[in-house]
Amino acid sequence: MFKKQLLFGLLNLLIVISGYAQNSWSKKLENIGTFSSPRVSDLNKDGVKDIILGAGRLEFEHSDSAIIVLDGKTGELLWKNSAIDQMFGSAALQDITKDGIDDVFINGRSSELYAINGANGKVIWHFDTLAYSERGKKRWFNFYNPQWIHDVDQDGFKDILISNGGDIKVPAFNPNRAAGRLVILSARTGKILADATMPDNKEIYMSVAIRPDAVHPKLSKFIFGTGGETVGGHLYVGTVEMVLKGDLSKAKLLSTCEQKGFIAPPAWVDITNDGIADAVVNSVDGRIMAFDGASFLPLWERKLPNTEAYSSMGIGYFNKDKTPDFFVSFAQGTWPDLSWTKQAMIDGATGKIEFSDSLGYYQTSSPIAVDFNEDGVDEVLLNVDYQVLDSIGLKSFYNTLLVISFETKEVVTLVEGIPGHNVASTPWAGDLDNDGFLDIVYSVGTNQFKTYTFDGLRVNYIGTKIPMTPKHQWGAYMGSEYDGVFKKK
Repeated sequence: MFKKQLLFGLLNLLIVISGYAQNSWSKKLENIGTFSSPRVSDLNKDGVKDIILGAGRLEFEHSDSAIIVLDGKTGELLWKNSAIDQMFGSAALQDITKDGIDDVFINGRSSELYAINGANGKVIWHFDTLAYSERGKKRWFNFYNPQWIHDVDQDGFKDILISNGGDIKVPAFNPNRAAGRLVILSARTGKILADATMPDNKEIYMSVAIRPDAVHPKLSKFIFGTGGETVGGHLYVGTVEMVLKGDLSKAKLLSTCEQKGFIAPPAWVDITNDGIADAVVNSVDGRIMAFDGASFLPLWERKLPNTEAYSSMGIGYFNKDKTPDFFVSFAQGTWPDLSWTKQAMIDGATGKIEFSDSLGYYQTSSPIAVDFNEDGVDEVLLNVDYQVLDSIGLKSFYNTLLVISFETKEVVTLVEGIPGHNVASTPWAGDLDNDGFLDIVYSVGTNQFKTYTFDGLRVNYIGTKIPMTPKHQWGAYMGSEYDGVFKKK
């Protein structure tokens, strides 16, 4: 068990961050919440990256603020867009309007998928469910995070590989569910270029992660998994070419989960030091497992007892060797009875658990990695909910950021707790204003008495005087480049 401290000890954080309030802001947004994690890009061309979030109301409810962009300098709303359901996805970015400004590609429930002009918030295209239903023969469900592949339709832009699945109307323990699919879309038009059904005919909730092949783009590999909270599934590795041919039957089976499936996004990272990125994945039944990137044979597997995994891993150099390591935060219990979380740091070279703790109330926010003191050994930055009981036993919730150092064996509260909660939004860390120093962005729901609400959201920005060298590689959900690929230093 590590020692927990408040704003002192680790890296003299009080000194490092003192004075940050003059360079910080907090923006409250009424009547919405978020599952989305921040993405950033300078959309108003003022030299400061702006913050892009999916948002919305409860499931099946329309919202006029389902996609929002906040000015990175002030926190003021730059533009917003509506959707018929929650936009829980985290955006992908590409300039398809050729104006020098990234355009926003973002996904959500009820087949919601948009390409939006980043400069003004106008919709470029919206996935047309009816047009692609083939007179009712194809059903469309939730879209998960889009990823870029090569220019399939040869129009000058990278195209999209994305997963679609998850029929929310089917009762939780009913195994008779519509098969998910992987889809390739034109980034410029939204047109379907290819699609392929899951090889086991099961549903999919997992966002794919792609290992690019620069020489043979069609042979680029990606990890995908099936199943869910109550339905078993399989983990596979396939190629873009398989989707282009509409057939995933030859995808390589990596693992099977009998009672649960695979939901959290996977990662590609070289832990065998052979120059080939290996596959690392969390399964819902509380395992983290690694597979050799050349042979796809298992390297190691560790299980956190009595946990379930709905979040992805944080990747960094958490000890002094040259192999990346992993930090996970899993839910304790069995769905839907999940109340607390359990964390572990796993040595990437051996699969050995080197740290474990239980920090915070249940949420599915993923950890990120930041080298706060520039010593070459990363620390974990983790968003945590905790509960407080008053004198008459009334429960309220607070949200904070924790920093975990595996060198000094400390857990430090980075910011004072804010009344409210965070269900699933992972913090972002990087250089927002291009001043060479670390900035942090994170989201908190404003209802301090309930944990699953979409009735108020606060987005927070913290500027620090921590130098931003070397570049942080895992400073966001699915990594700083949003693609699930860890680039070794």
